[in-house]
Amino acid sequence: MEGEKNVLGQPLQACGVEPLTGFHRDGTCRTGPADIGVHGVCTVVTEAFLAFSRQHGNDLSTPRPEFDFPGLIPGDRWCVCAARWQEAFEQGAAPPVILAATSAAVLDTVAVEDLLAHAVEDGRS
Repeated sequence: MEGEKNVLGQPLQACGVEPLTGFHRDGTCRTGPADIGVHGVCTVVTEAFLAFSRQHGNDLSTPRPEFDFPGLIPGDRWCVCAARWQEAFEQGAAPPVILAATSAAVLDTVAVEDLLAHAVEDGRS
């Protein structure tokens, strides 16, 4: 994570550890060459987003023990692919975003203004 910036131009902060999120499963939404989906948007998942994601082929609610994945519930923090967040935004299902924990790498796909409009301070706002 050293050197990676968030969408505010500051050092990238942690997104979530329970459940442990991130492409690298280190609690951050840092990206890199291996992360072709750019799992950089730190979200607070909602029931609407979980349903949207399930309808589009990515069931994030069902536990998958073989992948050490507990399944998500509304309120969990999770690093979401930039393109999936954008798609959800366009269809009115985008979950709230934690800007300090969202990688600047997503700005190639998502407009900062859209992220700002969905920003929450700590996930409880």
